[in-house]
Amino acid sequence: MPQNFKYPPDSDLRRLLRFEPDSGAIWLGDRRMVLMHTSALAALRQDLMNSVGADHARRILTRMGYASGLSDAEYAIKQRPNDSMESQFLVGPQLHMLEGAARVTPTKLTFDVAAGQFYGEFRWDHSWEAYAHQQRFGVVADPACWALLGYASGYTSAFMGKLILFKETRCAACGDDHCLIVGKPIEEWPDGEAHRMYFTDDSLMEKMEALQLQVEALKSSIEPEHPSRQLIGKSAAFRQAYALMEKAAKTQVTVLLTGETGSGKERFARALHELSPRSSAPFVAVNCAALPAELIEAELFGVEKGAYTGAHAARTGRFERAHGGTLLLDEVGDLPLPAQAKLLRVLQEGEVERVGAETTRQVNVRLIAATNVDLEKAVREGRFRQDLWYRLNVYPICLPPLRERLADISVLANAMLARFCSLHDKRVAGFAERAMQALEQHPWPGNVRELENLVERGVILACQGGMIEVEHLFPNLPKTAQTSFDAHGHLTELPSAQDDDLSARILDSGSSLDVIEARVLNHAVARAGGNLAQAARLLGLSRAQLAYRQKRSLERDQDAPDTAGEHPRKNECPP
Repeated sequence: MPQNFKYPPDSDLRRLLRFEPDSGAIWLGDRRMVLMHTSALAALRQDLMNSVGADHARRILTRMGYASGLSDAEYAIKQRPNDSMESQFLVGPQLHMLEGAARVTPTKLTFDVAAGQFYGEFRWDHSWEAYAHQQRFGVVADPACWALLGYASGYTSAFMGKLILFKETRCAACGDDHCLIVGKPIEEWPDGEAHRMYFTDDSLMEKMEALQLQVEALKSSIEPEHPSRQLIGKSAAFRQAYALMEKAAKTQVTVLLTGETGSGKERFARALHELSPRSSAPFVAVNCAALPAELIEAELFGVEKGAYTGAHAARTGRFERAHGGTLLLDEVGDLPLPAQAKLLRVLQEGEVERVGAETTRQVNVRLIAATNVDLEKAVREGRFRQDLWYRLNVYPICLPPLRERLADISVLANAMLARFCSLHDKRVAGFAERAMQALEQHPWPGNVRELENLVERGVILACQGGMIEVEHLFPNLPKTAQTSFDAHGHLTELPSAQDDDLSARILDSGSSLDVIEARVLNHAVARAGGNLAQAARLLGLSRAQLAYRQKRSLERDQDAPDTAGEHPRKNECPP
């Protein structure tokens, strides 16, 4: 590391930090952040030390910082893919400063990722943690920047692919004018094993959780899922409906499931059947709205040979097929009145009469009806028989729409994620925080069925091993107002398509698209001081893409006449 050290430009990292005043969220890339008062963190620190002791408090705070460092390490290579390893590594110290931890100055830094070798010394000025600790406990004898040390260890360990332990050799909480930390592989510290407990448990738990997800996905791919396990939820509205379903399952009562389209009525019906004494008998479902009016009676009650033209053989109806088991009449509110009259007789007498038959047949069927229609209103309007409504409405269960089950969205989405990853042979790490927030804020007109479709789309669009981002779920989601901050720490509103004056000036200039592209390339290279990798980051390109565009711009410039104001000068765009 050079003695006169200078960080790479951090504009690429400052753009990661965005403020959304409309939604009340702060984002670092796709991770949600939060601003907290150092006095509140100091109070938490004091409470921890008073309640569980200094050793356990240190362990908790170190692990908190370690988790933060692991999260920030994801941005290192993603933000600077074409830079040197040193520039990629320095994403961590630069983010640590942007997040308000301390002013970080590397004094010694040597590492070799392939060989697993690392040694680093960093100076911290204005450490929030040293200040907070000293405010509560005065000058102390032992270093106190536990969360900051955890961050340094977590970030560096993720970057190096092995556990790197940082220790504080000087600390402002001990009366020094600054803090100084030293990091190297844990096995190179004489007492390294005594510090391993701060870091290894979390990584072990993560591996166990990942393994558990793989096992569950494998089980779901080789075993048919029990319908009752498809009912997932913890919200009060869901638990109330589920409790009613469980009580009805052990009886023979006719159940009426009501709720909006896509709220899961058929899954509830299947679960009710599986939990009932009839679970070994058939479960037959029929969508009354999907059947033509002239065929409904034949489908439900059967038909005798020769009953009408084309009836070349006798055929059993849905009631007979469900004998001994359960029949689900979905969208029962769409049955025509003649079929309603025959359905009422079946419920009263327990027997069906096939179309064209002269005798009746006994059936033993447990009926579940489902509808998204207000049957009471349909009765008043003469579209549904009142006596049939009374027969069906013995045990009503209203299934809540998904917008009233906000507590269930994350558990439902993660269960669907595991299922679709197995179905499509795709490995997806999970939902990014912005994506999950978007799911929880969506109005869900299509309910659980809509959520299922979105999660499947997200699995397909996400990168192998990556996260499902908000654009994978909602490609047309309008962007909310956002602010970031400049190099001087002043908040500035990020431009939008509606109020971007620069875009308007470009369009009004009359220049061709080729000329505009050449000017943008030149400006980016100039702002980056000739550093092509940094210029590529400013433009959101890889270095190879930038080089290709520069070459193409030069070739166009050579082929066309040099007209003032229309083409950039060749010496402004290095080859």
